[in-house]
Amino acid sequence: MLKRMAFAVFFTLTLITSASTQTPTLTDIAWMTGDWQTAPGGRRQIEEHWTQVAGGSMMGMSRTVAGDKTVEFEYLRIEQRADGIYYVAHPKARCPGTDFKLTRSSANEAVFENPQHDFPKRIIYRKGADDSLTATIDGGEGTKAISFAFRRIKL
Repeated sequence: MLKRMAFAVFFTLTLITSASTQTPTLTDIAWMTGDWQTAPGGRRQIEEHWTQVAGGSMMGMSRTVAGDKTVEFEYLRIEQRADGIYYVAHPKARCPGTDFKLTRSSANEAVFENPQHDFPKRIIYRKGADDSLTATIDGGEGTKAISFAFRRIKL
């Protein structure tokens, strides 16, 4: 009986350990896929569009409109590389892009970081239970954050 219990405990711990050390894949953050928009009626309207995972990447685009004018835009991609997953931002189509490595992910959160970048140093996406998406940028742990609340839209 004691041997069976010891085996069961060992087996359970092995499963937990292997599950917590699995390397994340793009499929793990595919919940970001889709078309997103901030609440209408504000001074600025922001939208983000993310393609499905294909070819080791997700392609994205962000646009900010104020009044009748596009005031900001950014080309984005999330790509699988040999050493991890990277979020690559190209504000105003600037090349080269800025890389942010995925440092933490779960079923409803993805954290990308680049401690050497001026601002932001972190980009955090969170999926809400109500099919919302929040994107947060900050200067690192413990700094002031700027968040953008998105709702899924149908085009």
